[in-house]
Amino acid sequence: MRQALSGIVSKSAFPFKTIMILAMAMTFVVAGAASSLAAKSAAIVVDAKTGKVLYSANADGRRYPASLTKMMTLYLTFEAMAKGKINRNSPVVFSAHASAEAPTKLGVKPGGSVSVETAILSIVTKSANDSATALGEMIGGNETNFARMMTAKARQLGMNGTVFRNANGLPDPGQFTTARDMATLGIALREHFPQYYGYFAQRSFLYGRQRINGHNRLLGRIKGVDGIKTGYTRASGFNLVSSVNDGNRRLVAVVMGGTSGGSRDNQMAGLINTYLPRASTRGGGDLVANADSNPIKALAKVLLPKHDAPTPDEKPVTVAEDDTAVADDATVAQGDSEDEDSAEAEAPKLVVPAKKVKTVIVAAPKVATAQVVAAYAEPTPAVDPVNTASVPSGWAIQVASSPKQSEAQAFLDKTTRQAPKVLADASGFTVAFDKDGVTYYRARFGGFGSKDAAWKACTALKKKKIECYAVQQ
Repeated sequence: MRQALSGIVSKSAFPFKTIMILAMAMTFVVAGAASSLAAKSAAIVVDAKTGKVLYSANADGRRYPASLTKMMTLYLTFEAMAKGKINRNSPVVFSAHASAEAPTKLGVKPGGSVSVETAILSIVTKSANDSATALGEMIGGNETNFARMMTAKARQLGMNGTVFRNANGLPDPGQFTTARDMATLGIALREHFPQYYGYFAQRSFLYGRQRINGHNRLLGRIKGVDGIKTGYTRASGFNLVSSVNDGNRRLVAVVMGGTSGGSRDNQMAGLINTYLPRASTRGGGDLVANADSNPIKALAKVLLPKHDAPTPDEKPVTVAEDDTAVADDATVAQGDSEDEDSAEAEAPKLVVPAKKVKTVIVAAPKVATAQVVAAYAEPTPAVDPVNTASVPSGWAIQVASSPKQSEAQAFLDKTTRQAPKVLADASGFTVAFDKDGVTYYRARFGGFGSKDAAWKACTALKKKKIECYAVQQ
């Protein structure tokens, strides 16, 4: 009996040991796969007042930018507006090439046109690929030349790990960037074009009778988030650049290569909640070199690599919740759609509770009145009168009130020019209200974290003979 029992144990011992070895091997394989997946994502958090890096993970690894590319397209658009070469009403004509771009897009037919402002709003909300291409062709003459301009501007800004090939971010193996470079671009957009930066806070707008909603689900849900841009292709994964301003502290954070929009948003929310309290309340001044230093020299230095240039790390593993993205991508050119709405049909929801904001009509920023070219008179669609995070919470200062929205906006433009330092961290907007059956528009600057900060700004404006008073939003 004892021998028989010993035989049974000896016979069963080998399979048991084998199973244990296999189990341990599988554990290492799973752990290795998880580590590999984690290495494919990238993130960075930068104090936008001091330039200090508060968090970094694979920040200098090459990644596909996807629609984050459009941040540079808008940078060059804002630059052209600031120099008076174009204005918000200038018509943007869509070529056959622009009209044929893959979704998502505005859907303008070849030969059709929209205003510059409509093109901008369609990019920051819908991430319209056709609008980005049309703007690029308008400014650069053709998209290839515009891509060279984009890369040259990247070099001027210190973005040495970035090469652009097109205006919209649709797949090109020679187009790449880094999380650090995208943070630099996000900071530069606010520093160099505060008068236009408010566009990035738009959550929706009206195009004809169609309401177009944005992809950035953190707007209005995470306190202080005021932009900037989402991005998605199958190769890049889910990307996001966020700007945060709580009145005293400012951050720019980047997450690239997320496996879903929901997980990406949750990661960003976690980074903001963790590192915003650690940001400096002091500091200030430009962190990014002046972009106008020597544009011709910078352009001459740009030697675009061949299309077989090293590409970013292997794309993130597609998980089950992204099946909708794969199915949607199969119907468009090169297998990528940039359509976060379809890609996120089954994605997890953002875990941060929503924040209530007031219902107002917000006017997108426009160029100074002196820069407006009278020849352009194309009407632009009104900004959607829905709850919008483009209206800063907390305290604001009011500088004017007018029965005409254009006049109220003109007051904002004039005040910004007269007191750029006082309003460096503020966001201009108009608020509609009715009195005796007449609609008036208040011209206000928001983004002040306290009553004292708002009154301090008012005092500084009054010294410049600009009347104002502080109000709580």
